[in-house]
Amino acid sequence: MKTLQIDIVSDIACPWCAIGFARLEQAMQELAGELSFRIEWHAFELNPDESAQGRPILEALAEKYGSTQAEMEKAQAGMQEAARDLGLDFTRMQERRTCNTFDAHRLLKWAGEQSRETDLMKAFFEAYFGHAENISDHEVLVRYVESAGLDGTRAKEVLDSDDYADAVRKDEARYQQAGISSVPAFIIDQQYLISGAQEPEYLVQALRQIASGEVETQQG
Repeated sequence: MKTLQIDIVSDIACPWCAIGFARLEQAMQELAGELSFRIEWHAFELNPDESAQGRPILEALAEKYGSTQAEMEKAQAGMQEAARDLGLDFTRMQERRTCNTFDAHRLLKWAGEQSRETDLMKAFFEAYFGHAENISDHEVLVRYVESAGLDGTRAKEVLDSDDYADAVRKDEARYQQAGISSVPAFIIDQQYLISGAQEPEYLVQALRQIASGEVETQQG
């Protein structure tokens, strides 16, 4: 059975990243008898300022996109509906605040060494969108590390050090230099780019074409 490598450039603070991965999971399940997959996550920070104080998400997004808070509330409600259809908990996504995710990405690198990166990413998604937790807070991060079945004591040691900081920065620089400016971005076999949270049906077709060698240009 052919194995496809899928490198996912994403941020914990990105709702479309959670939705996009849930859709990818559905596509992979449909292709389970045809293809196998290796998943690797790569860091992207939507809010890279580590010193910034968290702001209410609707206020911050309205300012960023030049729209009203009411318009952003409506857009967020649409994402909540899409998430519910996929079985994701986005209950409190409109109550969350902006936050920096650098330390969370460091923990994801650590979890990746144990092949548990996906489990931890999904726990962090639920923390932020389902419970409006401050995912820059170390105590919160350790709690969700433990909820994912990982060692909270070791996670705290990672957070209290600079471990994996270079790996996160190298990740970010690599994909910025490659032209990735928005997430999620799914890079298949280091050749083909699928941008955004595409529907499972599209992903099934695209992955089949890539696996069979029928794709000559990038998927976008």
